[in-house]
Amino acid sequence: MHLSKRCSAFRVVLGALLLVALLQLMYLSFLSRFHGKQQRYRFSELFGSSGAKKTAHPEKNTRKERLRFSLSTGGIFDHSGQYRVYKNLIQSDFTTNQKPGSVVLALATHTTINNLHHLDSLLERWHHPLSVAIFAHGQDVKFATALVYALSFFCPQIQALVDFHLVCLSGEMASFPEQDHEHFAGLEDCASVFSRLETHRDKFKNYAISGNVSYPNNLLRNVARGGTESSYILVIDIDMMPSTDLHPQFLAMISSREAAGDEVFVLPAFEIRHARKMPATKPELVQLYQVGEVRPFYEELCSRCQAPTNYSRWVNSHVRGTLEVAYTLTWVDPWEPFYIGPNVGPLYDENFKQYGFNRISQACELHVAGYRFSVLSSAFVVHRGFKIQGEFHARKDEENKRNRVLFRSFKEGLKTKYPSSTRRC
Repeated sequence: MHLSKRCSAFRVVLGALLLVALLQLMYLSFLSRFHGKQQRYRFSELFGSSGAKKTAHPEKNTRKERLRFSLSTGGIFDHSGQYRVYKNLIQSDFTTNQKPGSVVLALATHTTINNLHHLDSLLERWHHPLSVAIFAHGQDVKFATALVYALSFFCPQIQALVDFHLVCLSGEMASFPEQDHEHFAGLEDCASVFSRLETHRDKFKNYAISGNVSYPNNLLRNVARGGTESSYILVIDIDMMPSTDLHPQFLAMISSREAAGDEVFVLPAFEIRHARKMPATKPELVQLYQVGEVRPFYEELCSRCQAPTNYSRWVNSHVRGTLEVAYTLTWVDPWEPFYIGPNVGPLYDENFKQYGFNRISQACELHVAGYRFSVLSSAFVVHRGFKIQGEFHARKDEENKRNRVLFRSFKEGLKTKYPSSTRRC
């Protein structure tokens, strides 16, 4: 009798457990189907073209159609014929609605897809127009096209302020990523897109691109510069950050002084230990500088390349309430300053690729063309991480040697380009 009751109770418990397990399976199946529908909806919202979605998000559909049009043009070739350029692949609301003649300071930068994740932290500091030129090769062309569109779709600040341009080899073409579902599963918001970019982080060192492909840094700088109608431009690498409030302080300074078309405004460049928080103001930076957590940019690799900035003078100069010119310098070899300049100034020479002489050649031309180099009192840029020997790609020295020969030829060409100039470099 007791045995029979125990068996009955056991069957009841077992049945209840089986029922719970069945309900859990049904729930998990429902969640899976629901998540799949969500993902299909998100992908359709991103890359589909159905009429139902057009009325739901007209502004995002417009952005989508602009992307389709940009890609349909096939881009344009650079002057060498080696690269294909898609200018304004994604255009910001600011650029679309910009009034002609307005005085604007924009930031221009360049990168490969493996460093694009730095854009997230850059936008925490820079809330103003930003032009980004991306170089992609092979499968990364499709990945870059889709991910920058996803960024412009999900990230309001990027929609408002960031223009994207794409450069690839002339034999490659970007296409609208309608069928490439696997890359985009899980993209639901801005944070998820940057998380996806993190998976490509440090895929290769900056200049060590697969297939022995040359990174066209000066072409990218020119593309980023040319992608904005700003009056003034600051060109930096994507893993650098400007001091806080640089944009309003600079525009206030410019509005209070007589405009000079032959002047650039130097921002002393520093580098900081990876573990340290980026300084926002000059007092914060000076404090870190004094204890060795911040040092001049490229101090270990080429201290002469930044020494003419006169760091000691700048660090010890008095900071007033407003941004101003602290002192003016004449360019000397081999100075490679970062600066804000008029966007009509000399472009970067696109013959320089990979490592070496790509920025100094442009600074040299500014000097020969008659420009003054005025160092700003409290503005600066900081590179994330110390630049140290041994972290560069294997062919760095070979590329530097080749570009040194090219630089000699470039300097000779400046004599013809500026025949009345008495300046040399």
